[in-house]
Amino acid sequence: MTVWHWVRHGPTHEKTLVGWRDVPADLSDKDQIKRVNGHLPDDALLVSSDLIRAITTADVLSRNQRQRLPHEPDFRELHFGLWDGMHAKDVSILHPELSMAYWTTPGDVTPPEGESWNTAAARINAAVDRLNAAHPDAHIIAVAHFGVILTQVQRALGVDPKSALAHKIDNLSTTQISVDMNTWELVRINHCP
Repeated sequence: MTVWHWVRHGPTHEKTLVGWRDVPADLSDKDQIKRVNGHLPDDALLVSSDLIRAITTADVLSRNQRQRLPHEPDFRELHFGLWDGMHAKDVSILHPELSMAYWTTPGDVTPPEGESWNTAAARINAAVDRLNAAHPDAHIIAVAHFGVILTQVQRALGVDPKSALAHKIDNLSTTQISVDMNTWELVRINHCP
């Protein structure tokens, strides 16, 4: 069984959509980081998205017993395309119907020059499957993003994208999912130790 410990990166304090745009994380809450670190298994693999906010969060979770894997570009956040860096209000003015559909009926709806939920989920699922196959009996700490984690919540619960998006994933929270062969179990979601 592979046990995934998904950690959402530290806060960015951005007030706009942040997808593939590379913005830093605020990792000044040392107490929260210590609690997260204490909650995670020591003997685990550690992987992160290749965006700086995930890399630096993984850096503060590194321990001697945790083997660091190469950064995983397929664990990047949802690709918002032209909307990345825009305030949600401005997106709804620029593309009212498209932006409404993207959030209320996610799936195949795609932002301009971005990717749909389904395309992102396929990208992320392929990377997770690859790591499950390579490490079938490991604990994996994966530092990633809101959308990435929710694609795996969707997979574990067997729900549609809209139901997955209804879940909250806080910065520096952990979500644990166990994968045994093809059986997925959501152990806990959005745990803030």
